[in-house]
Amino acid sequence: MTGPLFAGIDAGTSGLRLCLIDAKGRIRHQDRHPLPEPDSPQPGWHEQDPLIWREALHALLTRIPDRLKARLAALAIDGTSGTVLVCDEQGEPLHPALMYHDRRAVPQAEEVARQAPPDSPARGAQSATARLLWLMQRLDHGRIAHVLHQAEWLSGQLLGRFDQGDENNALKLGYDPVQRRWPDWLQALGIPRSWLPQVQPPGTPLGPVSAEAARVLGLPPELLVVSGTTDSIAAFLASGAQAAGDGVTSLGSTLAIKLLCDRPVQSPEYGIYSHRLWDQWLAGGASNSGGRVLRHFFTDRQLEQLTACLDPDHPTGLDYWPLLEPGERFPVADPQLPPRMTPRPDDDCRFLQALLEGMARIEAEGYRLLASLGAPAVRRVFTAGGGARNPAWRRIRQRLLQVPVMPARCEEAACGTAQLAARGIMGHLPAIGETTE
Repeated sequence: MTGPLFAGIDAGTSGLRLCLIDAKGRIRHQDRHPLPEPDSPQPGWHEQDPLIWREALHALLTRIPDRLKARLAALAIDGTSGTVLVCDEQGEPLHPALMYHDRRAVPQAEEVARQAPPDSPARGAQSATARLLWLMQRLDHGRIAHVLHQAEWLSGQLLGRFDQGDENNALKLGYDPVQRRWPDWLQALGIPRSWLPQVQPPGTPLGPVSAEAARVLGLPPELLVVSGTTDSIAAFLASGAQAAGDGVTSLGSTLAIKLLCDRPVQSPEYGIYSHRLWDQWLAGGASNSGGRVLRHFFTDRQLEQLTACLDPDHPTGLDYWPLLEPGERFPVADPQLPPRMTPRPDDDCRFLQALLEGMARIEAEGYRLLASLGAPAVRRVFTAGGGARNPAWRRIRQRLLQVPVMPARCEEAACGTAQLAARGIMGHLPAIGETTE
């Protein structure tokens, strides 16, 4: 079979994932490369060496079968929202990347709050702008050439230049998606415009892979690199959601929700912001709860075994807010919010169900909060990420949400990013179809 193929890469906390689709949206190949957990040198600090991202990217691309690699036409990358790294002119990192849930920049967030508009997503204790200020106070400004997010830096590895970004990743660094520009208040914080990337809508052609990347990775020299997005928006695209009131919950390392709207909805007080998606908007937020909490207590095998004994129609009555450490982003923006996972039952099955119920309550509270702020009421929820495969959790969530809960067309965010790659050439998103690996 011939015809172009489109690659999407999802850069997450626990690993990188790859998806190849054809022009009809059929999945032709999938792969995954794991990453170690981020380092935590001090309480509340979370950082990761970006070079391991590059190694994982190279591993995934070199493992694509030659018969498929020869047909690659375009590639796009998504990454964790709010993860920041600072690079020199050649794109070499000057410091470990500060991850999306890093909480070291609380004093710097106060500086941002004095300059940023009240509705800016760059405000808050876990602001990407605050993390940048923390780095600026410790690095030689003469060496800083680029401030990038995870997906943008990885795309730069393929382009051979590091001057391009996308509207979705740029949002938490202060980019104004309504005016579509970097605001002047960033300069008041001492952030030169020259450090910031040129911002493109997701799915915009950026240029071909560099000759060096094509040679080292065995890629077609005409392979087009397309602007990407954040991990939760990629999951939204892969889900099949398409109308106002459609929601997507991504149940990965963290729990993120997105709701399709006809206008932006902002509330920094509650950690709510809106991403621009061409002529529509995705309102939502991301909780620090999610799969990381489950895997702290249980292995994947234990989770699979315990799922069989869950009783989703009979609540445990335990009021959990599952976090691994203090600090929450959404639907409560409180950097000191303590974890609530006690009392712990002796029965592991009941403990797991209480954790799942707590996460489902966070999800339901998030959608209710969006509606109270002017977003359309959620009418159905698609589910993406590894947690989508748990039928008991889906029943718990449907009971609390009171709307249909259905699996995404594709559970992997990489599928949505592959759709963006296809859009860069075809001009539209192909609907994800069946797998024909």
